[in-house]
Amino acid sequence: MVASLMIEIRRLNATEALEYLGALVEVLLDCVEGGASVGFMAPLPRATAESFFEKVVQGVQQDDRILLAAFMDSKLVGTVQVLLATPPNQPHRADVAKLMVIRSARGQAIGARLVEHAEETSRLQGKTLLVLDTATGGDAERLYMRLAWNRAGVIPQYALFPDGTWCDTTIFWKQLV
Repeated sequence: MVASLMIEIRRLNATEALEYLGALVEVLLDCVEGGASVGFMAPLPRATAESFFEKVVQGVQQDDRILLAAFMDSKLVGTVQVLLATPPNQPHRADVAKLMVIRSARGQAIGARLVEHAEETSRLQGKTLLVLDTATGGDAERLYMRLAWNRAGVIPQYALFPDGTWCDTTIFWKQLV
């Protein structure tokens, strides 16, 4: 696993997120082009991807979300977010969202490292419960199972893949200790 030694996971503040905005956009564009169900339809216009990450940066500035980025040989190749803005009766919970790794960097445990860092960062924020949803039957679902996330169930036809076909969604949760 020599490649994993060259992978760095960093929490980006708002200034750094703006600095890496173009790279974050490239990750999103690559994932949608590759068919990932991350909330966007294909073809995804660059302006839409930029607008999305500009809103993410605003959330980071407002402490509503944490933005983690994976770097391989100093190049941003993946990202995940922890959404901290929850209702007043759920201060212990956060949502993990938008786990994305560019296709050329997959298979090197980058996604797993991003999720592990999301868990640890959440713990440091005082969170004891994480939830997420992911496309049923995909690599991400298998990843969460390997990382000991609990499968709550499947919602059929919850979303669409970027090509417009139906996507079932699996809901996961994990208690942090």
